[in-house]
Amino acid sequence: MVHQYTNNGYHIVLDVNSGSVHLVDELVYELVKPVEEALRAGLAKEAEITDHIMEQDAGGRMASYTREQTAEAVGELLSLKEADMLYTEDIYEPYIDSMKKRETVVKALCLHIAHDCNLACRYCFAEEGEYHGRRALMSFEVGKKALDFLVANSGNRVNLEVDFFGGEPLMNWDVVKELVLYGRGIEKEHNKRFRFTMTTNGVLLDDEKLAFINQEMGNLVLSLDGRKEVNDRMRPHRGGQGSYDEIVPKFRHAADSRDQMNYYVRGTFTRYNLDFAEDVLHFADLGFEQISVEPVVADENEDYAIREEDIPAIEQEYDRLAKALLERRKAGKPVNFFHFMIDLEGGPCVAKRLSGCGSGCEYLAVTPWGDFYPCHQFVGQEEFLMGTVDTGIVRPEIQQQFKDCNVYTKEKCKDCFAKFYCSGGCAANAYHFDGSINGAYDIGCRLQRKRVECAIMMKAALSEDGETE
Repeated sequence: MVHQYTNNGYHIVLDVNSGSVHLVDELVYELVKPVEEALRAGLAKEAEITDHIMEQDAGGRMASYTREQTAEAVGELLSLKEADMLYTEDIYEPYIDSMKKRETVVKALCLHIAHDCNLACRYCFAEEGEYHGRRALMSFEVGKKALDFLVANSGNRVNLEVDFFGGEPLMNWDVVKELVLYGRGIEKEHNKRFRFTMTTNGVLLDDEKLAFINQEMGNLVLSLDGRKEVNDRMRPHRGGQGSYDEIVPKFRHAADSRDQMNYYVRGTFTRYNLDFAEDVLHFADLGFEQISVEPVVADENEDYAIREEDIPAIEQEYDRLAKALLERRKAGKPVNFFHFMIDLEGGPCVAKRLSGCGSGCEYLAVTPWGDFYPCHQFVGQEEFLMGTVDTGIVRPEIQQQFKDCNVYTKEKCKDCFAKFYCSGGCAANAYHFDGSINGAYDIGCRLQRKRVECAIMMKAALSEDGETE
């Protein structure tokens, strides 16, 4: 499978199966598909393919090129094919059955340390922390059992991940600390290493908490949507007052205290700020260097929901953002935008091709009272209740269902050039919008494809300028 497109003046050709990316001139770009068609027709030699193309295109787009120029371009494409960098076959699909049969090893937990929140974000899928149920705080006993479960079900894996999530985790800070210290206390005995992370809205963040977080947590996600008017419209307190002014100074201090690494300022854009590039650049102007701003996922009946008719404007905004970030980098003011970060050195990750995001098998969410769900976005949906910290997993068929979910089982992924970069996308979004975890959230897919194109273009631009990241 080959995907080709033009962005910011670059002619880009992506060989999907190998992950090879090529910057080509206009003639080679025009010949990518004709050469592929000739190869499929059984032609193999440079001369016969060149003759075939010129005959097929007599008087057409290729008329302005000589036979010698065309033959040289055809030769370049055939050389890439010989090097297994173009027109390659997918060699991994035959191994999918063995991946499905692999032993289930849990490597990460999302601990819902607090089903409560001190903000009332309008788009919150967690219903202001309640998750379709009662407000509750996780006890140390439940959290301890969750960590013990993780250790017991992690096989030979040494590195384990635990994310403190909510609601707002800082509303249950004492238990967070107790669990981190408990985890550290059992690492050596079991030959494990915990990587703790946290997502917070920052309202309760102070220097004492930050010091502990910086000492013990590998990553910190700071929730903020962008410019003051954007953030305060969607992320107010329960009384309606905005949160921007009290949170931004804390977040700037937190980012600096972590040397501008191992954190993200994470925002959500909605239909009310389709000019979200301004919010990303606003974060950069505030001094943040690690930024993630992503589209809201909401029912189309919500006034803030992104609709299909918004997609062209959003795609243009991604293009604008990519160019702006390149300009900042060239000016010596680089920032990392999470959704434009892509590894092209080794091609798409083979494990990700075959295993998807890992929800429901490698990754589980734990409610305050100890229920297991495939991920945080399934919490409260009883059909996905997998077990508890007391019983363990009692519905292994759900685990198997998620283990079997990958880009090869998703019909809409089969012909998508971005499938090996998104690994089939979010299972929860697919379920909520398409009725099956093997389906797809179409709006999300279209925006993901655009982000991949922008990310590759940026890599191309940096490579052409002799820069590396």
